[in-house]
Amino acid sequence: MRPPSRPILGLIQSISVEGPLLGRLPIGRFQGCSSNASRRFSVASKQLPEIRKANAKSWRRHSYVEAQYFSSSVRRKAPNTSAIGGIATSPKRSNTSQLLGVLFGASALAFVGSSLISNVDDQHDNNNPIGLIGSVDIVDENDVRKIRLVEVPEHDRNAPSKWVVRGTSVYDITDFVEQHPGGEVILRACGGTIDPYWKIFSIHQKPEVYDILNQFYIGDIDERDLNESGHVDWNALGSKVDAVDDPFKYEPERDPSLIFRTEKPCNAETPGDLLTDFLTPLKLFFVRNHLWVPQTHESPKSITIELSDGEEKTYTLEDLKVKFKEHTITVTLQCSGNRRSHMSKAVPGPTSGLQWDVGAIGTADFSGVRLRDVLKDAGYCVDGDCPAPKQCDSQEADQHVHFTSPADTYAVSIPLQTAINPQADVLLAWDMNGEPINRDHGGPLRAIVPGVTAARSVKWLGKVNISCDESQSQWQKRDYKCFGPNIKQSQVRGEDWDEAESIQETPVQSAITKIVKAEGNSQTSVNGFAFSGGGRRIVRVDVSADGGKTWKQADLHNDKAKGTRRWAWTLWTIDWPIEELKPGQKAEFVVKAVDDAYNTQPQSFDDTWNFRGLCANAWMRVAI
Repeated sequence: MRPPSRPILGLIQSISVEGPLLGRLPIGRFQGCSSNASRRFSVASKQLPEIRKANAKSWRRHSYVEAQYFSSSVRRKAPNTSAIGGIATSPKRSNTSQLLGVLFGASALAFVGSSLISNVDDQHDNNNPIGLIGSVDIVDENDVRKIRLVEVPEHDRNAPSKWVVRGTSVYDITDFVEQHPGGEVILRACGGTIDPYWKIFSIHQKPEVYDILNQFYIGDIDERDLNESGHVDWNALGSKVDAVDDPFKYEPERDPSLIFRTEKPCNAETPGDLLTDFLTPLKLFFVRNHLWVPQTHESPKSITIELSDGEEKTYTLEDLKVKFKEHTITVTLQCSGNRRSHMSKAVPGPTSGLQWDVGAIGTADFSGVRLRDVLKDAGYCVDGDCPAPKQCDSQEADQHVHFTSPADTYAVSIPLQTAINPQADVLLAWDMNGEPINRDHGGPLRAIVPGVTAARSVKWLGKVNISCDESQSQWQKRDYKCFGPNIKQSQVRGEDWDEAESIQETPVQSAITKIVKAEGNSQTSVNGFAFSGGGRRIVRVDVSADGGKTWKQADLHNDKAKGTRRWAWTLWTIDWPIEELKPGQKAEFVVKAVDDAYNTQPQSFDDTWNFRGLCANAWMRVAI
């Protein structure tokens, strides 16, 4: 029989986080990556898994114990759950940077609003002698392992091997649990079915997610445990496994004016015509959540600073307010996927992720304390030399600062050089536009990293730690990286992900948010915003009414942005005389911005297209 073809794993969206030595070691001193976070997210890149070849048919005849041993050695794979034509094997890996990011339960929907997955088979092609399906015997449907329902609860969150059921198929997700982007949430489904969780998290109901789940397939529920309709008879176990508590029932109330891209978790953008104020009203500020919003009593009441030598110091919110000088910085936060829907219309085709328009961006005054000051108080030397990552003489020197939200559900990192730079204005913030930061936007305490993609400004911040390694989380290693316009997702190998640079500072951007058409002898008024990352100012905004053939310069609004550098957008307006718009013909307004480094936007998305739809900043066009 013909071997099943390898499924091309799609993209998951990415649905916003992280023995003591004598004395303090200066920056750049070799300290070894001994922090808890480093251990938790470390990549065992030098530990190659033992490769075991197995005959699938003979495995069917092995004892249950032997089957369990087999499952810890290789991963079974099938193209789908309805017609299993065979079982291919490939080694399971503990290497976080190369593990699939399967979404279960409350996974990093982010992925919503968020995560990027590569093709596991392709990753193995160069170093896996059993990567070829032809090296394994293929079995027919009658040889698929049949599992009695009573076995499933034995593999719950407390068991050595952890199973979940989808429909009538069973999956062993043991090796994946520790790498689950949603933290331990996935354990809720172990020993039962994931179906009710996926009803709650509708973002999971995509072919690409099903393909990923199939990597962990081990068999089907025995027909004797199915009801007359062919569904699993869970009542036979004496419990209602579909009675799942909805974690979203305590979500904050949101303004109905927002444009909701997903409900669970909430991902909503500001309508463009409402982005007219320099400071975005809190009720209209875009919402980017990967999971549900923690209730007030679930949010961290303190923050722990862990140094690279393992020493820790904890501060309550009150400690931060009393002990350190408060700073207020005006910051524009922008999702890396803003304007993704525009890029999806480019010649290369659709991109993966939430199809944002122009409103996944907002500006606010954030108040809090500088992270630099807190690190210094915790005992870290912030005044020494600090080379940029990949320019350091040793991989064991401190190079990164990790931010982690509750229960390790979201973790990312920024360069240490950014965190301790007195002119980078990185904050631990508790106020937003003069009010305590609400739950939706990361209160009571969140990180604010100005000029950097908003994915690094972690909400509900619970821990900060210093490490020689970049964060190994899904959001750092896979979700926010770009490849060339000629690269398709299926072509990307594990080493490609490792070598690609994580997005930090964002490129120059602009958008048209509102056009007021001329009436009578009045002028057509065009309004919008322009923004550049890295603290770069907008120095010019060019606007065209004929598709980019001729240009005029817009008026840049004055504002009172706070900060050591320019971290906020610039609003602009241009009035177009009616006599310059050709009567009876449609006008096509186009905008592009220029920052103080004379960076400008590309003319089209064709040259900057990437399959994740990130950093979409080509000229914006609006026909009227």
